[in-house]
Amino acid sequence: MTDSKYVKETVLGTREWVPGKLFSITVSRPEHFEFKAGQFARLGLAAPDQPNAEPSVWRAYSLVNAPQQSPLEFYAIVVPDGEFSPRLAQLKAGDAVYIDRTLFGFLTIDRFEPGGTLWLIATGTGLSAYLSMLHDPTTWSAFDHIILVHGVRTCAELAYADQIAHWQGCAGTAPFNAQFTYLPIPTQESLPDTPRARITTLIENGQLETLANAPLDPATHKIMLCGNPAMVTDARNLLKTKGFVAGRRGVPGNLAVENYW
Repeated sequence: MTDSKYVKETVLGTREWVPGKLFSITVSRPEHFEFKAGQFARLGLAAPDQPNAEPSVWRAYSLVNAPQQSPLEFYAIVVPDGEFSPRLAQLKAGDAVYIDRTLFGFLTIDRFEPGGTLWLIATGTGLSAYLSMLHDPTTWSAFDHIILVHGVRTCAELAYADQIAHWQGCAGTAPFNAQFTYLPIPTQESLPDTPRARITTLIENGQLETLANAPLDPATHKIMLCGNPAMVTDARNLLKTKGFVAGRRGVPGNLAVENYW
């Protein structure tokens, strides 16, 4: 290996959430690998016909685990005919994968002043950045109420349900001190008391606030958006009319976004 910016690590296991579509992969953690909850890292693979060669293709994925947890975990979607994700999904325990030591992304809770309500709004695998935050006790101590909104097509795509249910059961007790509300929003299947609608529609017509039993109040609420770029753009425009704006130098905002596609 000629580039010290990346390191060769070992796949420890995989989990398939939706066959051929959604999966998680756990990887050994490099020494001195530091990141903030919500950031993403680049994974690399060597050419298929040269497994021992230097990595030739890279893709970025948000980390699922908290900064203090090992091993590293990533949540991904298989892109049909893609150059990277179909190969990543087929890796087995013991296989090699490369990790870039440089971390990326600014969707982190230090973008906001502490206190009030934190909305974590995601579509698809954009959920992964929020899982990292929720694994980190710092997030639970920084806000009074956390609302996780996950938009998907079908109920099968509501990954990490057991972990989220654990947080629901522990919310309000140390170290999970904040209140916690989880809103799964499938658009093609029905859940009890949940409309089949896009997240942006629910923001626009006020139903998201009704479902969460919480107003979108720019004075005390902070919002993160992560997922499909179209959702992020449309939701950002809708929230702007309600008084939510991104921070600028020296002035903390109440809105932070990350395209995840």
